[in-house]
Amino acid sequence: MLKVKIDADHALVILEPDGALTDNDFRLAAQLIDPVIEKNGSLKGLIIQTRSFPGWASFAALVSHLRFVREHHKSVKRIAFVTDSPVGSFAEAIGNHFVSAEIRHFAYDEFSHARNWVLYGE
Repeated sequence: MLKVKIDADHALVILEPDGALTDNDFRLAAQLIDPVIEKNGSLKGLIIQTRSFPGWASFAALVSHLRFVREHHKSVKRIAFVTDSPVGSFAEAIGNHFVSAEIRHFAYDEFSHARNWVLYGE
């Protein structure tokens, strides 16, 4: 399951994976996020917060995840990975080559710092 929290006032989305990600998780996330992008023209940021990366439930879920990234990355200014998983560092190092958003990794207990960076560049 993928929990989606929307802070419409700040054009900020927080994603919290809880268990293996499914194909449907990304469809539902897009349904919630797309109206915010339409209203604001873009998102200031996206925060992905999880203690450890849960993986995907199936190959179809991985494909849906990649499609979600392809369709949304140009509409997001900053992405913060807030996790103690090594995937956060990997995503920061590799992701900057494939998406237009600025990406940064934070430890799981640094959520407030990550939020400030996403919103204000601090």
